[in-house]
Amino acid sequence: MTIRVLLADDQALLRATFRMLFDATDDMETVAEASNGREAVELAAAQRPDVVLMDIRMPELDGLEATRLISESGDLGGVRVLILTTFEDDEHVAEALRAGASGFLGKGARPEELLDAVRTVAAGEALLSPAATRSLITRFLAQPDPCPAAVHERLECLTPREQDVTRLAALGLSNGDIAEHLFVSPLTAKTHVNRAMTKLAARDRAQLVVIAYQSGLVSAAADTVSSQVPAP
Repeated sequence: MTIRVLLADDQALLRATFRMLFDATDDMETVAEASNGREAVELAAAQRPDVVLMDIRMPELDGLEATRLISESGDLGGVRVLILTTFEDDEHVAEALRAGASGFLGKGARPEELLDAVRTVAAGEALLSPAATRSLITRFLAQPDPCPAAVHERLECLTPREQDVTRLAALGLSNGDIAEHLFVSPLTAKTHVNRAMTKLAARDRAQLVVIAYQSGLVSAAADTVSSQVPAP
């Protein structure tokens, strides 16, 4: 299957570079380019790409609001947003995840890392670069949700096993890692993660991470992270 990519960046040279990279890759193609956030939203609706590669700082409508509009559109449920940022600990990245982005990547990433990131996001997984995840969670995602009662009510619908896999996913474990830790098959781990996302109305794994931290299901404090992992 060919992954259809929409490029949203106000730098024409950067867009051209990305287009050459994607169009030279067998399983990807660039379907459109946007020079500002408003164009990105309009082209996402018109082209229905699999992934929008979104810059944060753009004229007319920034990448944060564009991400929010795309993720909140009922007609664009299959469109994933991958944020590109200059600084991986930028607080805007956390805002983008809350707005519905499926992940973020630094602009200094190598070409193969960018291609892998697009594939990961297109598959419905979260892409949180290792260099930024701990800082991001500690500084921003650990802030309490403004409506904690509503979140906790949703958490009550999870089975104990689904809560376990949600904690582990929020700590950055892959389905394979979760399976090994809980002594289940990778398919079973994936099934539990998918069920948790459905029950919590999480768009993808990135949103599951946000909910887990903001609800208090997982603590971001460095000295409590290890205690949150259920014993195998």
